Amino acid sequence: MQRPAVTALLAAAVLVLAAGCSSGTAPRPDGGARSTPAPSSPGASASTPAADLPPPKGSVKVTRTVAQGLKSPWGVAPLPDGGLLVASRDEGTVSRIDPAGKQTVIGSVPGVEPGGEGGLLGLALSPAYASDHQVYAYFTTESDNRIARMIYDEKRPAGEQLGAPDTILRGIPKGTIHNGGRIAFGPDKMLYAGTGETGDRGLAQDKKSLGGKILRMTPDGQPVHGNPEADSVVYSYGHRNVQGLAWDGANRLWASEFGQDTWDELNVIGPGENDGWPVVEGKGGKPGFVDPVEQWKTADASPSGIAYAAGSIWMASLRGERLWRIPLDGTRPLARPEAFLTSTYGRLRTVTATGPHTLLLVTSATDGRGTPKPGDDRILELEVT
Repeated sequence: MQRPAVTALLAAAVLVLAAGCSSGTAPRPDGGARSTPAPSSPGASASTPAADLPPPKGSVKVTRTVAQGLKSPWGVAPLPDGGLLVASRDEGTVSRIDPAGKQTVIGSVPGVEPGGEGGLLGLALSPAYASDHQVYAYFTTESDNRIARMIYDEKRPAGEQLGAPDTILRGIPKGTIHNGGRIAFGPDKMLYAGTGETGDRGLAQDKKSLGGKILRMTPDGQPVHGNPEADSVVYSYGHRNVQGLAWDGANRLWASEFGQDTWDELNVIGPGENDGWPVVEGKGGKPGFVDPVEQWKTADASPSGIAYAAGSIWMASLRGERLWRIPLDGTRPLARPEAFLTSTYGRLRTVTATGPHTLLLVTSATDGRGTPKPGDDRILELEVT
Protein backbone atom coordinates (compact mmCIF):
# COMPACT_ATOMS: atom_id res chain seq x y z
CA MET A 1 0.00 0.00 0.00
CA GLN A 2 3.08 2.26 -0.20
CA ARG A 3 2.69 3.49 3.36
CA PRO A 4 5.97 5.54 3.37
CA ALA A 5 4.82 7.48 0.32
CA VAL A 6 1.44 8.16 1.84
CA THR A 7 3.06 9.28 5.10
CA ALA A 8 5.36 11.64 3.22
CA LEU A 9 2.48 13.13 1.31
CA LEU A 10 0.49 13.66 4.49
CA ALA A 11 3.47 15.32 6.17
CA ALA A 12 3.83 17.66 3.22
CA ALA A 13 0.14 18.44 3.37
CA VAL A 14 0.46 19.35 7.06
CA LEU A 15 3.28 21.79 6.28
CA VAL A 16 1.22 23.40 3.51
CA LEU A 17 -1.75 23.75 5.84
CA ALA A 18 0.37 25.30 8.55
CA ALA A 19 1.66 27.88 6.12
CA GLY A 20 -1.75 28.52 4.59
CA CYS A 21 -3.50 28.96 7.92
CA SER A 22 -1.13 31.52 9.37
CA SER A 23 -3.44 34.33 8.30
CA GLY A 24 -6.52 32.77 9.93
CA THR A 25 -7.93 31.23 6.75
CA ALA A 26 -8.12 27.65 5.56
CA PRO A 27 -7.16 26.45 2.06
CA ARG A 28 -10.01 25.98 -0.40
CA PRO A 29 -10.23 23.16 -2.95
CA ASP A 30 -9.49 25.63 -5.75
CA GLY A 31 -6.36 26.97 -4.04
CA GLY A 32 -8.04 30.18 -2.86
CA ALA A 33 -8.99 30.97 0.72
CA ARG A 34 -12.25 30.47 2.54
CA SER A 35 -12.88 32.08 5.90
CA THR A 36 -13.34 29.47 8.58
CA PRO A 37 -15.33 28.37 10.43
CA ALA A 38 -18.53 28.79 8.40
CA PRO A 39 -21.99 28.69 9.99
CA SER A 40 -22.57 25.19 8.57
CA SER A 41 -19.10 23.94 9.45
CA PRO A 42 -18.08 24.95 12.96
CA GLY A 43 -14.52 24.00 13.74
CA ALA A 44 -13.97 22.55 10.26
CA SER A 45 -10.41 21.99 9.13
CA ALA A 46 -9.09 21.33 5.65
CA SER A 47 -7.56 17.92 6.38
CA THR A 48 -8.20 14.83 8.47
CA PRO A 49 -5.84 13.11 10.95
CA ALA A 50 -4.16 10.17 9.22
CA ALA A 51 -5.68 7.64 11.64
CA ASP A 52 -9.17 8.72 10.60
CA LEU A 53 -8.67 8.62 6.84
CA PRO A 54 -10.72 6.15 4.80
CA PRO A 55 -8.87 3.56 2.71
CA PRO A 56 -8.10 4.59 -0.88
CA LYS A 57 -10.19 1.66 -2.12
CA GLY A 58 -13.66 0.94 -0.77
CA SER A 59 -16.33 -1.71 -1.07
CA VAL A 60 -20.10 -1.95 -1.50
CA LYS A 61 -22.27 -4.91 -0.56
CA VAL A 62 -26.04 -5.00 -1.18
CA THR A 63 -27.40 -6.61 1.98
CA ARG A 64 -31.12 -6.58 1.21
CA THR A 65 -33.96 -5.08 -0.77
CA VAL A 66 -35.90 -2.84 1.61
CA ALA A 67 -38.78 -2.16 -0.79
CA GLN A 68 -39.73 -2.65 -4.42
CA GLY A 69 -42.54 -1.79 -6.81
CA LEU A 70 -42.24 1.94 -6.07
CA LYS A 71 -43.47 4.55 -8.56
CA SER A 72 -41.13 7.49 -9.30
CA PRO A 73 -39.53 7.55 -5.81
CA TRP A 74 -37.56 10.71 -5.04
CA GLY A 75 -37.17 11.95 -1.46
CA VAL A 76 -36.59 9.56 1.46
CA ALA A 77 -36.77 10.33 5.18
CA PRO A 78 -35.74 7.60 7.68
CA LEU A 79 -38.05 7.43 10.69
CA PRO A 80 -36.88 6.93 14.29
CA ASP A 81 -38.52 3.48 14.48
CA GLY A 82 -36.56 2.14 11.50
CA GLY A 83 -39.28 2.80 8.93
CA LEU A 84 -39.07 5.20 6.00
CA LEU A 85 -41.12 7.90 4.35
CA VAL A 86 -40.82 7.97 0.55
CA ALA A 87 -42.11 10.64 -1.83
CA SER A 88 -43.53 9.71 -5.23
CA ARG A 89 -42.64 12.51 -7.63
CA ASP A 90 -45.38 11.83 -10.16
CA GLU A 91 -48.12 10.60 -7.82
CA GLY A 92 -47.69 13.41 -5.30
CA THR A 93 -48.04 10.92 -2.45
CA VAL A 94 -45.96 10.01 0.58
CA SER A 95 -45.71 6.34 1.57
CA ARG A 96 -44.47 4.72 4.72
CA ILE A 97 -42.32 1.61 4.50
CA ASP A 98 -42.24 -0.18 7.83
CA PRO A 99 -39.17 -2.11 9.05
CA ALA A 100 -40.63 -5.31 7.58
CA GLY A 101 -41.02 -3.73 4.14
CA LYS A 102 -44.79 -3.18 4.15
CA GLN A 103 -45.84 -0.13 2.10
CA THR A 104 -48.71 2.17 3.07
CA VAL A 105 -49.69 5.47 1.46
CA ILE A 106 -50.03 7.91 4.35
CA GLY A 107 -51.34 10.82 2.29
CA SER A 108 -50.98 13.10 -0.69
CA VAL A 109 -49.60 16.63 -0.81
CA PRO A 110 -52.21 19.11 -2.09
CA GLY A 111 -51.12 21.38 -4.93
CA VAL A 112 -48.43 19.13 -6.40
CA GLU A 113 -48.29 19.60 -10.17
CA PRO A 114 -46.07 16.87 -11.69
CA GLY A 115 -44.46 17.51 -15.06
CA GLY A 116 -41.04 16.95 -16.56
CA GLU A 117 -38.58 16.92 -13.68
CA GLY A 118 -41.06 18.55 -11.29
CA GLY A 119 -43.46 17.06 -8.77
CA LEU A 120 -43.13 15.91 -5.17
CA LEU A 121 -39.37 15.89 -4.60
CA GLY A 122 -37.36 16.11 -1.37
CA LEU A 123 -38.48 15.08 2.12
CA ALA A 124 -36.97 15.87 5.53
CA LEU A 125 -38.01 15.34 9.14
CA SER A 126 -38.06 18.23 11.58
CA PRO A 127 -35.09 18.26 14.01
CA ALA A 128 -37.78 18.16 16.72
CA TYR A 129 -39.73 15.35 15.02
CA ALA A 130 -40.05 13.35 18.25
CA SER A 131 -42.27 16.10 19.66
CA ASP A 132 -43.73 17.97 16.66
CA HIS A 133 -44.09 15.14 14.06
CA GLN A 134 -43.44 17.61 11.25
CA VAL A 135 -42.50 16.36 7.78
CA TYR A 136 -41.06 18.87 5.29
CA ALA A 137 -41.53 18.53 1.54
CA TYR A 138 -40.19 20.36 -1.52
CA PHE A 139 -42.62 20.26 -4.43
CA THR A 140 -43.68 21.80 -7.72
CA THR A 141 -47.02 23.57 -8.05
CA GLU A 142 -48.77 25.17 -11.00
CA SER A 143 -46.86 28.42 -10.39
CA ASP A 144 -43.62 27.66 -8.50
CA ASN A 145 -41.54 25.31 -6.40
CA ARG A 146 -42.11 25.63 -2.67
CA ILE A 147 -41.39 24.07 0.70
CA ALA A 148 -44.14 23.14 3.14
CA ARG A 149 -44.41 21.20 6.37
CA MET A 150 -47.13 18.80 7.44
CA ILE A 151 -47.94 16.95 10.64
CA TYR A 152 -47.73 13.17 10.30
CA ASP A 153 -50.37 11.63 12.58
CA GLU A 154 -50.03 7.85 12.63
CA LYS A 155 -53.30 7.50 14.58
CA ARG A 156 -55.39 8.68 11.64
CA PRO A 157 -56.63 6.28 8.92
CA ALA A 158 -54.18 5.25 6.21
CA GLY A 159 -54.18 7.74 3.37
CA GLU A 160 -55.27 10.56 5.71
CA GLN A 161 -52.28 10.77 8.04
CA LEU A 162 -50.71 13.92 6.57
CA GLY A 163 -52.09 17.21 7.84
CA ALA A 164 -52.72 20.31 5.74
CA PRO A 165 -49.47 21.78 4.36
CA ASP A 166 -48.08 24.89 6.01
CA THR A 167 -46.03 26.64 3.31
CA ILE A 168 -42.82 28.10 4.75
CA LEU A 169 -41.19 29.23 1.47
CA ARG A 170 -42.71 29.89 -1.94
CA GLY A 171 -41.54 31.53 -5.14
CA ILE A 172 -38.71 29.15 -6.08
CA PRO A 173 -38.72 29.23 -9.90
CA LYS A 174 -40.16 26.13 -11.62
CA GLY A 175 -39.55 24.65 -15.03
CA THR A 176 -39.89 21.49 -17.06
CA ILE A 177 -36.24 20.87 -16.14
CA HIS A 178 -33.85 21.86 -13.35
CA ASN A 179 -36.16 22.14 -10.36
CA GLY A 180 -33.55 21.08 -7.81
CA GLY A 181 -35.54 19.59 -4.96
CA ARG A 182 -33.27 18.21 -2.27
CA ILE A 183 -33.91 19.44 1.27
CA ALA A 184 -32.06 18.52 4.47
CA PHE A 185 -31.60 19.83 7.98
CA GLY A 186 -27.97 20.58 8.77
CA PRO A 187 -25.97 20.10 11.98
CA ASP A 188 -27.05 23.66 12.89
CA LYS A 189 -30.71 22.50 12.73
CA MET A 190 -31.37 24.90 9.88
CA LEU A 191 -33.11 23.79 6.68
CA TYR A 192 -31.08 23.73 3.46
CA ALA A 193 -32.54 23.40 -0.05
CA GLY A 194 -30.91 22.85 -3.43
CA THR A 195 -32.67 24.60 -6.31
CA GLY A 196 -32.28 24.69 -10.10
CA GLU A 197 -32.26 27.52 -12.62
CA THR A 198 -35.13 25.95 -14.66
CA GLY A 199 -33.07 26.27 -17.86
CA ASP A 200 -32.98 30.07 -17.50
CA ARG A 201 -29.24 30.42 -16.99
CA GLY A 202 -29.30 34.01 -15.78
CA LEU A 203 -31.16 33.05 -12.60
CA ALA A 204 -28.06 31.30 -11.22
CA GLN A 205 -26.10 34.58 -10.98
CA ASP A 206 -29.09 36.70 -9.88
CA LYS A 207 -28.86 36.90 -6.09
CA LYS A 208 -32.46 38.15 -5.90
CA SER A 209 -33.75 34.93 -7.48
CA LEU A 210 -34.17 31.69 -5.53
CA GLY A 211 -33.29 29.67 -8.64
CA GLY A 212 -29.86 28.09 -9.10
CA LYS A 213 -29.01 28.41 -5.41
CA ILE A 214 -28.46 26.61 -2.15
CA LEU A 215 -30.84 28.12 0.40
CA ARG A 216 -30.49 28.18 4.19
CA MET A 217 -33.43 29.03 6.41
CA THR A 218 -34.95 28.51 9.84
CA PRO A 219 -37.53 25.72 10.24
CA ASP A 220 -40.12 28.50 9.73
CA GLY A 221 -38.59 29.49 6.37
CA GLN A 222 -36.90 32.69 7.54
CA PRO A 223 -33.34 33.90 6.75
CA VAL A 224 -30.75 32.69 9.24
CA HIS A 225 -28.33 34.88 11.18
CA GLY A 226 -24.99 34.33 9.48
CA ASN A 227 -26.38 34.07 5.95
CA PRO A 228 -24.44 36.18 3.42
CA GLU A 229 -27.30 38.72 3.35
CA ALA A 230 -29.35 39.20 6.49
CA ASP A 231 -32.69 39.43 4.70
CA SER A 232 -32.15 36.56 2.26
CA VAL A 233 -32.30 32.77 2.46
CA VAL A 234 -29.69 32.53 -0.34
CA TYR A 235 -26.58 30.76 1.00
CA SER A 236 -24.58 30.12 -2.20
CA TYR A 237 -25.23 30.83 -5.87
CA GLY A 238 -24.03 30.13 -9.39
CA HIS A 239 -25.56 26.64 -9.43
CA ARG A 240 -27.18 24.89 -12.39
CA ASN A 241 -29.23 22.18 -10.67
CA VAL A 242 -28.46 21.01 -7.12
CA GLN A 243 -30.02 17.68 -6.12
CA GLY A 244 -27.58 16.41 -3.50
CA LEU A 245 -26.79 17.81 -0.03
CA ALA A 246 -24.75 16.17 2.74
CA TRP A 247 -22.47 17.06 5.66
CA ASP A 248 -19.19 15.33 6.40
CA GLY A 249 -17.74 14.39 9.78
CA ALA A 250 -16.51 17.97 10.34
CA ASN A 251 -19.95 19.43 9.48
CA ARG A 252 -18.85 20.77 6.09
CA LEU A 253 -21.63 21.06 3.53
CA TRP A 254 -21.23 19.19 0.23
CA ALA A 255 -23.44 19.41 -2.87
CA SER A 256 -23.72 17.59 -6.17
CA GLU A 257 -24.63 19.45 -9.33
CA PHE A 258 -25.68 18.61 -12.87
CA GLY A 259 -23.45 20.00 -15.59
CA GLN A 260 -24.69 20.71 -19.09
CA ASP A 261 -22.68 18.87 -21.75
CA THR A 262 -19.24 18.61 -20.23
CA TRP A 263 -18.77 18.40 -16.45
CA ASP A 264 -20.89 17.31 -13.48
CA GLU A 265 -19.64 18.53 -10.13
CA LEU A 266 -19.12 17.71 -6.47
CA ASN A 267 -18.65 20.91 -4.45
CA VAL A 268 -17.86 21.81 -0.86
CA ILE A 269 -20.03 24.81 -0.04
CA GLY A 270 -19.31 27.96 1.93
CA PRO A 271 -21.55 30.99 2.58
CA GLY A 272 -21.70 33.53 -0.21
CA GLU A 273 -19.68 31.45 -2.65
CA ASN A 274 -20.26 31.64 -6.39
CA ASP A 275 -19.95 28.24 -8.07
CA GLY A 276 -19.78 29.84 -11.48
CA TRP A 277 -22.69 28.67 -13.60
CA PRO A 278 -23.25 29.65 -16.42
CA VAL A 279 -19.85 31.35 -16.74
CA VAL A 280 -17.94 28.23 -15.69
CA GLU A 281 -18.80 24.53 -15.96
CA GLY A 282 -16.44 22.29 -14.00
CA LYS A 283 -12.94 23.41 -13.02
CA GLY A 284 -12.49 26.73 -14.77
CA GLY A 285 -9.83 28.28 -12.56
CA LYS A 286 -11.39 31.74 -12.97
CA PRO A 287 -11.09 34.38 -10.24
CA GLY A 288 -14.28 34.94 -8.29
CA PHE A 289 -15.61 31.42 -8.84
CA VAL A 290 -15.11 28.33 -6.68
CA ASP A 291 -13.97 25.24 -8.55
CA PRO A 292 -15.50 21.84 -7.75
CA VAL A 293 -13.63 19.31 -5.65
CA GLU A 294 -14.30 16.63 -8.27
CA GLN A 295 -15.84 16.55 -11.73
CA TRP A 296 -17.18 13.87 -14.08
CA LYS A 297 -18.21 13.62 -17.70
CA THR A 298 -21.99 13.88 -17.78
CA ALA A 299 -22.36 10.40 -19.31
CA ASP A 300 -20.63 8.94 -16.23
CA ALA A 301 -22.63 10.76 -13.58
CA SER A 302 -25.58 13.19 -13.93
CA PRO A 303 -25.68 13.14 -10.14
CA SER A 304 -28.68 13.35 -7.86
CA GLY A 305 -28.48 12.52 -4.14
CA ILE A 306 -25.32 12.28 -2.04
CA ALA A 307 -24.55 10.98 1.44
CA TYR A 308 -21.54 10.84 3.76
CA ALA A 309 -20.47 7.53 5.31
CA ALA A 310 -17.24 5.65 6.04
CA GLY A 311 -15.15 8.76 5.42
CA SER A 312 -16.41 9.20 1.87
CA ILE A 313 -19.06 11.01 -0.12
CA TRP A 314 -21.36 8.58 -1.95
CA MET A 315 -23.03 10.00 -5.05
CA ALA A 316 -26.00 8.47 -6.87
CA SER A 317 -25.87 8.86 -10.65
CA LEU A 318 -28.83 8.91 -13.01
CA ARG A 319 -27.48 8.80 -16.55
CA GLY A 320 -24.28 7.18 -15.28
CA GLU A 321 -26.26 4.37 -13.57
CA ARG A 322 -23.64 3.91 -10.86
CA LEU A 323 -22.80 4.82 -7.28
CA TRP A 324 -19.64 6.89 -6.94
CA ARG A 325 -17.40 6.78 -3.86
CA ILE A 326 -15.20 9.83 -3.22
CA PRO A 327 -12.87 9.16 -0.25
CA LEU A 328 -11.98 12.38 1.55
CA ASP A 329 -9.00 13.90 3.30
CA GLY A 330 -10.73 16.98 4.68
CA THR A 331 -11.92 18.92 1.64
CA ARG A 332 -9.68 17.04 -0.79
CA PRO A 333 -10.15 13.67 -2.50
CA LEU A 334 -7.89 11.07 -0.91
CA ALA A 335 -7.92 8.99 -4.10
CA ARG A 336 -9.68 8.88 -7.45
CA PRO A 337 -13.44 8.29 -7.31
CA GLU A 338 -14.56 4.67 -7.55
CA ALA A 339 -17.69 3.49 -9.35
CA PHE A 340 -19.87 0.71 -7.91
CA LEU A 341 -23.01 -1.10 -9.13
CA THR A 342 -22.46 0.20 -12.65
CA SER A 343 -25.51 -0.57 -14.84
CA THR A 344 -26.69 -3.12 -12.26
CA TYR A 345 -29.79 -1.32 -10.99
CA GLY A 346 -30.25 1.36 -13.66
CA ARG A 347 -30.65 5.04 -12.81
CA LEU A 348 -29.92 5.91 -9.17
CA ARG A 349 -31.76 8.83 -7.56
CA THR A 350 -31.23 9.07 -3.81
CA VAL A 351 -28.64 7.82 -1.34
CA THR A 352 -29.09 8.24 2.41
CA ALA A 353 -26.77 7.32 5.26
CA THR A 354 -28.37 5.28 8.04
CA GLY A 355 -25.20 4.46 9.97
CA PRO A 356 -21.41 4.84 9.86
CA HIS A 357 -21.17 2.10 7.21
CA THR A 358 -24.73 1.68 5.94
CA LEU A 359 -26.65 3.42 3.17
CA LEU A 360 -30.06 3.32 1.54
CA LEU A 361 -30.01 3.58 -2.25
CA VAL A 362 -33.11 4.48 -4.29
CA THR A 363 -33.38 3.54 -7.97
CA SER A 364 -35.11 5.72 -10.57
CA ALA A 365 -36.20 3.55 -13.50
CA THR A 366 -39.82 4.75 -13.46
CA ASP A 367 -39.06 8.46 -13.84
CA GLY A 368 -39.82 8.44 -17.58
CA ARG A 369 -36.17 8.24 -18.60
CA GLY A 370 -35.24 4.79 -17.37
CA THR A 371 -36.04 1.27 -18.51
CA PRO A 372 -38.03 -0.37 -15.71
CA LYS A 373 -37.45 -4.03 -14.89
CA PRO A 374 -39.79 -6.25 -12.87
CA GLY A 375 -39.74 -5.00 -9.29
CA ASP A 376 -38.65 -1.45 -10.10
CA ASP A 377 -38.30 0.94 -8.44
CA ARG A 378 -36.42 -0.32 -5.41
CA ILE A 379 -34.77 0.78 -2.20
CA LEU A 380 -31.62 -1.17 -1.41
CA GLU A 381 -29.66 -1.40 1.81
CA LEU A 382 -25.89 -1.23 1.38
CA GLU A 383 -22.91 -1.99 3.61
CA VAL A 384 -19.97 0.18 2.61
CA THR A 385 -16.33 0.81 3.49
